[in-house]
Amino acid sequence: MQRSVTARLTAQTRSASSLVFALAAVRNEGYTSFEEDLSITVNDEPVIPGELADIHGGRLHTLKVDGEASIVLDYRATVTGFATPEDVSEADLIRYVRPSRYCESDRLLPTSYAEFGSLSGTELLGAVREWVGKELAYVSGSSRPTDGAVETLLGRRGVCRDYAHLVISLLRAKDVPARLAAVYAPGLSPMDFHAVAEAWVDDAWHVVDATGLAPRESLLRISTGRDASDTAFLSTVGGSLQLSSMEVTAVVDSLPIDQPEKLVQLQ
Repeated sequence: MQRSVTARLTAQTRSASSLVFALAAVRNEGYTSFEEDLSITVNDEPVIPGELADIHGGRLHTLKVDGEASIVLDYRATVTGFATPEDVSEADLIRYVRPSRYCESDRLLPTSYAEFGSLSGTELLGAVREWVGKELAYVSGSSRPTDGAVETLLGRRGVCRDYAHLVISLLRAKDVPARLAAVYAPGLSPMDFHAVAEAWVDDAWHVVDATGLAPRESLLRISTGRDASDTAFLSTVGGSLQLSSMEVTAVVDSLPIDQPEKLVQLQ
């Protein structure tokens, strides 16, 4: 499998700002080929960002600007082959079963047990995926950046991150470790960054995507964490920034047909 992805961001700072980008694909030792290029200009002048290692193979690119500035970021990567599953620690399995900022599994515990009873394993994954897919309507721009799984369930609508947060919360409430993965998603329409849940079942992380908007086998990992607070593609950790435009593309040499009942790992 060969996947080619791009991302282009334009933004304007209003004051001295510290920025963090998380949009580079994860480098995995299983890939037979990994080619990428990242370029950033500040007021049309090229700059070299810092790079920090994030958890689960993610990478953060950092940039500081002194004042008002126009920023353009271009990223492209071509990845061939399939990822090797990462080693899993006991700490990971504890971390991803706890409630978190956007995944209030403690508040949704009664709902999870009422809807899914004694279900477990792959049967539970399928039931949660189907239930969330039926209960929510996918509506672009319908959720606020501060909305968590509880607000999503009450509003009965959201976008991909909201679907993922609700799936994660319902699974954690049943003591299944679950986490969020930000991905490039060939086949997604309209094209954008995508977010899916991963659940630890049968000694492996499996993708659960209640939106059904893109085939899971072609997804390419960018970042991984407890919820969207760990996986934002752009963060301002000081100063002020206005995102002007964003363009994302993701294509694969042969787009697979997703089989919702099949267990799939991010590759």
